[in-house]
Amino acid sequence: MNFIDEIELYVEAGSGGAGCLSFRRERCLPRGGPDGGDGGEGGSVYLETDPQLNTLVDLKHQRHFKAGSGRPGSGQNKTGLNGEDCVIRVPIGTSVYDLDANGLLVDLVRPGQRVCVAQGGAKGLGNTRFKTSRQRAPRTVTLGEAGVSRRLRLELKLLAEVGLVGLPNAGKSSLIRAVSSAQPRVADYPFTTTRPYLGQVCLDSERQFVLADIPGLIEGASQGAGLGDRFLKHLSRCQVLLHVVSVYESGDYTVQAAMDQVQTELNESRFDLKHKTRWIVLSKIDLISEEDLQMLVQVIKKDRPECQVFCISSHAHKGLDALCASVYAGLIDAGRSIRS
Repeated sequence: MNFIDEIELYVEAGSGGAGCLSFRRERCLPRGGPDGGDGGEGGSVYLETDPQLNTLVDLKHQRHFKAGSGRPGSGQNKTGLNGEDCVIRVPIGTSVYDLDANGLLVDLVRPGQRVCVAQGGAKGLGNTRFKTSRQRAPRTVTLGEAGVSRRLRLELKLLAEVGLVGLPNAGKSSLIRAVSSAQPRVADYPFTTTRPYLGQVCLDSERQFVLADIPGLIEGASQGAGLGDRFLKHLSRCQVLLHVVSVYESGDYTVQAAMDQVQTELNESRFDLKHKTRWIVLSKIDLISEEDLQMLVQVIKKDRPECQVFCISSHAHKGLDALCASVYAGLIDAGRSIRS
């Protein structure tokens, strides 16, 4: 399935139905009073979150949504039918922007949350409404009002409590595959992950959290290089960032340079990621000696005392249980604002 996280839509609410000009005419009442009914209300356009959706791909081929217009009123004081509402289903975590007003309308973060983005037009009034003691045969009616129309931009930001971040081929996808049911592509070359993935991590029936894996960052990602800016936004709702770093050094790659590069991109991101809790996860530890690993951990703790450091091997399944348990405990301490 294609992963689409931004899309523009045009939504148009229905117009209200016109009021009816009518008079009661029967054999016994040749000059009866007014009996024109009101028109129906115009249908509105709603956005509603659907927990079964995780991308905006369903909206790719339909960008124009229109609600039904109200039917006109009729004689015998009959009110016209209301226009049918239009309901657009979107994933949880969708932010809705008004392109004309250039502002955020709503952030949809709850299951089943419904919001009106285009209000239907008010109904027109039939001539019965205008009957008074002085005007017994009014010929006044009103037309229904036009519905609201809007140009919207929908932007999906994944709803995850923990986010994985790192350079390409750091071991992020292997980690999420090892601790959840997510199945991102894994290979021995960079950029195998080309879209974000979500995984549910279950320590047991009571202790669970959601983990997000985004494609590896390259230099300049915070400025949009390699679509990094679009991917970084999916970390904006996370409470904890796990900075995954491969300990296997070869060529020009060094652990310290890798950490510095990712830290720079987080600091320069427009999504205010530099203030988020960040833990260092050293991956692929089965590829170096225990002595070298311990020396590396000591150096990192000295240079970055604010960061917790974890050592794992997804391939050998080392350190994963301890990492997940610590993450869950950290989320509990932080209050779990996303899931609570």
